[in-house]
Amino acid sequence: MRKGTRLKAKFIALGVVLAAALGGAALWFFDGAGSAVSKEAAKETQSNLVDFSHWAVVLVAGDYRAHSGAPSKVFDNGRRDLATAFTKIGFKRANMLQFSVDYDDGTEHVAIPDIASNLQTLTSRAKGGCLIYFTSHGTPTGMVMGDALLSPAQMHDMVSNACGSRPAVIVMSSCYSGQFVQPLQGDNRIIMTAARPDRTSFGCGEMDHYTFFDDCFLRALPMAGDFPGLGGLVQQCVTERERETKATPPSEPQVSVGPGVIFTLRWRDTPPAFPSAPPEGGLLRQPT
Repeated sequence: MRKGTRLKAKFIALGVVLAAALGGAALWFFDGAGSAVSKEAAKETQSNLVDFSHWAVVLVAGDYRAHSGAPSKVFDNGRRDLATAFTKIGFKRANMLQFSVDYDDGTEHVAIPDIASNLQTLTSRAKGGCLIYFTSHGTPTGMVMGDALLSPAQMHDMVSNACGSRPAVIVMSSCYSGQFVQPLQGDNRIIMTAARPDRTSFGCGEMDHYTFFDDCFLRALPMAGDFPGLGGLVQQCVTERERETKATPPSEPQVSVGPGVIFTLRWRDTPPAFPSAPPEGGLLRQPT
């Protein structure tokens, strides 16, 4: 046997003896080290989650009628149940304002100047960020707010005056709501709309409980862990719903993700929820 081979054999034998002698102690050492690393990783993950308890939340149901003109609670149903859903992921009722045309309990009456001034007051005490969700009918030039029409320029001013450069998630759920994307975009903002600028959305009939988009948002929220991923799930859900019901032309919901929030605004540590193939033209990533 060569000298190098004999030396190698001695080291192998020594390793076997040490393993036998140390036994459980060695296993304990490595297991303990692994546990420490796991705990440290878990702590780091927790620190990356956003505390939404200091965010200002405004939810608006802008109409009480179906597309036929008949009375409908479709927008108020969405507003009310979204409020509950958002509290489950960390937003606080104390920092939440709701507006309705229908004078529901716990809501303010819809009027564009009142929404703007109340949002500004709310953000003076809830300074973490802004979550804004409007659901209503839409036209090619704006969104219905009671007897008035909210334009993209008005919405831009409302959000900029109240939220400034804070992180913000803004959801506009109506026909033609894609017109709000460009005026509201920002480095630290996520904008979601129920349709592209030249398309209608679906599900606002007198027999509907929610609009297609609001329904998909509520269904996707428990499955997601962050707002960028949520946007992708909602797009996928709406696409499937429209395909099943043969609703055409497709509304193509839009999601605009500012470069400062691509991997943030998380409330739960989950695998990426974004679908592998979002609808063509549906995702708008702002340039870095």
